[in-house]
Amino acid sequence: RVCICSRQTRQDIIGTNYILSACRTGSSGISMPNGTDDKKYKGERSPCDPSRVLHIRRVPIEVSEAEVISLGVPFGKVTNLLMLKGKNQAFIEMASEEAAITMVNYYTTATPHVRNQPVYIQYSNHRELKTDNLPNQGRAQAALQAVSAMHSGNMTLSGTATASDGGMMPGQSPVLRLIVENLYYPVSLEVLHQIFSKFGTVLKIITFTKNNQFQALLQYADPMNAHHAKMALDGQNIYNGCCTLRVEFSKLTSLNVKYNNDKSRDFTRLDLPSGDGQPTLDPSMQTAFGAPGIISSPYPGAAGFAPAIGFHQAGKLSDTVTLSHLISVMEAASADSVLFAVNCVHGVFEHEQSNFSFILAGVYGDVHRVKILFNKKENALIQMADATQAQLAMSHLNGQRLYGKVIRVTISKHQTVQLPREGQEDQGLTKDFSGSPLHRFKKPGSKNFQNIFPPSATLHLSNIPPSTTDDFLKDLFASSGYTVKAFKFFQKDRKMALIQLGSVEEAIQALIDLHNHDLGENHHLRVSFSKSTI
Repeated sequence: RVCICSRQTRQDIIGTNYILSACRTGSSGISMPNGTDDKKYKGERSPCDPSRVLHIRRVPIEVSEAEVISLGVPFGKVTNLLMLKGKNQAFIEMASEEAAITMVNYYTTATPHVRNQPVYIQYSNHRELKTDNLPNQGRAQAALQAVSAMHSGNMTLSGTATASDGGMMPGQSPVLRLIVENLYYPVSLEVLHQIFSKFGTVLKIITFTKNNQFQALLQYADPMNAHHAKMALDGQNIYNGCCTLRVEFSKLTSLNVKYNNDKSRDFTRLDLPSGDGQPTLDPSMQTAFGAPGIISSPYPGAAGFAPAIGFHQAGKLSDTVTLSHLISVMEAASADSVLFAVNCVHGVFEHEQSNFSFILAGVYGDVHRVKILFNKKENALIQMADATQAQLAMSHLNGQRLYGKVIRVTISKHQTVQLPREGQEDQGLTKDFSGSPLHRFKKPGSKNFQNIFPPSATLHLSNIPPSTTDDFLKDLFASSGYTVKAFKFFQKDRKMALIQLGSVEEAIQALIDLHNHDLGENHHLRVSFSKSTI
């Protein structure tokens, strides 16, 4: 057994017949009880059995009691603490052995950081901490009480205490509530994990849609990490001109995650089921997600939309890391901007077929080229401006019905759609739309970025001339073969209206047919899917 203690506390510990010891494997040094650093213990030791007392090494000397306690809080109640600042060590006692096991298992794959420094956690071979008769325990007990009160909901947002005072900021939770406004590019759970992991260990994430906004709850291991992330990221754009983060503290102090899938994940419980109808998390990715800094986002930074966020490690102003660097790991696997679409084409003439694909996919991004397949003219290759737009179009259009058939959209093995060489017969099957004036997303920050929705039975109409009546527009859709169920102009702007058709399939067909329809007075109708109903 090896005693780990400072000179100041050694006699008191020995006087109470109390010996603290930590388990080690491999060849590494431990300072001996007399405090001399030149005496080292070397050799092999059997791993300790699990214990609810945990030993923490390499603790920065300026770290507060509350910061050490916060390492254990996400895994259960912390019942005792002993700080050995002179040795850069600490011991914490969890309420249960199960909580301690979960904590050690998690931090084995995801090294925790305190004050930007890695710390290491292992089982102690003592079964409980007895600190009643030790000096200088007042701060530790005060910090334990503060954490307990906060997690019981007894602390409010008022107050000025900080972690450096030896207590946690009043009302500060390790859980953040995130809202992504101006959502043009999809923001996945993995993207959020990568962004917020730059500020500390992320334990759990739950994503959801509320009030037609993409939102998430994200739990850190340390409330101070949540504080730094909020200060740095609130109001920042993930991409220039769009995907604006709104970050605030949640009233929750812990998240309960039941499933590990693309909507929710508990990084401390890789054994959780995926849930009905959700893709199973690949075993190789389970290991990867155990360590912060691994990204698996299918959405690389888009051409023309340079990522806008620069991350500062917990307030540190140097070594800024941009999102484009973080996600470059996956760019090779997801850089395809060409879609292969089955049953997306309808029309007698080839130029009509290309236009149909251009208009439909163009709701979700700028289409550069379309190639109708020679032997299967209901199928097409569609090249989008970038891979993110291709992913967006695929996610919204795959599985929809069009002209009585189900559309199937996947990423193509082709990197680009090649234009026919000069003199090569093509029969008009390949068309270049890169210079089209009908692109919706050429202008960064355009309002069109805010109005991208899945296909729905309700269409949004805009660019309507002042003299156009509701009967004229209803007759336009009805005479084209569509069932008009409801119609209304916007009260404050009669240049826009909503029209509800008989089905989502009808609405998709109507958008293809009537987008850019000439209404006279130098106005062409603009049609898009709406999130609203009439």
